[in-house]
Amino acid sequence: MTRRFDWLRSWEGLLLVILVAVVGMNVVQSPFYLGIGNQINLFQLSIEKIIVALMMTLIIINAEIDLSVASVMGLAACTLAWLHEMGVPLPLGIAAALGAGVLAGAFNGFWVAYVGLPSLAVTLAGLIGYRGIARILVEDRSIGNFPEWFNRLGQQPLLGPLPLALILFFLLLALTLVLLQSSAFGRYVYVIGNSLEVARYSGVKVKRVKMLLFIASGTVAALAGLLLTARLGAVRGNTADGFELDIITMVLLGGVSIFGGRGTLTGVLLSILIILNLRNGLSLINVTSNTQTGVIGILLILSVLLPNLAASFRDRWQRSAFRASQSH
Repeated sequence: MTRRFDWLRSWEGLLLVILVAVVGMNVVQSPFYLGIGNQINLFQLSIEKIIVALMMTLIIINAEIDLSVASVMGLAACTLAWLHEMGVPLPLGIAAALGAGVLAGAFNGFWVAYVGLPSLAVTLAGLIGYRGIARILVEDRSIGNFPEWFNRLGQQPLLGPLPLALILFFLLLALTLVLLQSSAFGRYVYVIGNSLEVARYSGVKVKRVKMLLFIASGTVAALAGLLLTARLGAVRGNTADGFELDIITMVLLGGVSIFGGRGTLTGVLLSILIILNLRNGLSLINVTSNTQTGVIGILLILSVLLPNLAASFRDRWQRSAFRASQSH
């Protein structure tokens, strides 16, 4: 019986308890909370962040970080808008925007994987640089007037009540789950995150793995930027500005170690649900978006501190128990 409920003592178990508490408070606050429309809306308003969080999970497990994802989202959106304004057919613009994401990811990956620079410094430079390019492309304008079929992809249901972005999220979730839990590549991601030297001595092609992760991160971020463009119907230079805070919080709160090598997609999914429901609940009681961002910032701090404090406490408790057993 004890083993059956061991998972409740895990980080995922704690997240599940928090999620139930948050959902319970939201149900009390509004009778419309559990409606299908509200639940889809709950996901749709942050779906682009959730999609990027899937790739960020792999990046951080690999003991790296990508601070440039929101800027790549903005760069892809502004690339599409600029080309559309220049008269380029939208399908070609979409391909070019995705290509910009691939190039941004490859640029980050080259400096991290092959030159050996810290991903924190490289992607921080990318955060500033890609946002700067985006602002150069659209300046201070708001560019819209996209074809109706493109706007419908972001604003109308595509399959039953599900919009395109939510369908893509489920597909990417399944792919990420298989990749992380049931493939050699996923094992390499964990091994490198645990110990870079062990991975190298074991014959893992570390540079290739890191390069592929950053290219995938840039590509998925660009895709998310296009989905955001379709949902909003217009683009500005600050599109997706600040999204990296929510994305990184979702991953770290899910129990993924900032030092790499540890974490599960289950924990990240529970974390995503907590943040989405928390934002939804705060909106129901008319809390401003700035205050909501502050709450998410506090969660980010706690998500880094608490797992490490818990691990330290567990190690001390085990050492104390060992000494007590030796003394007897």
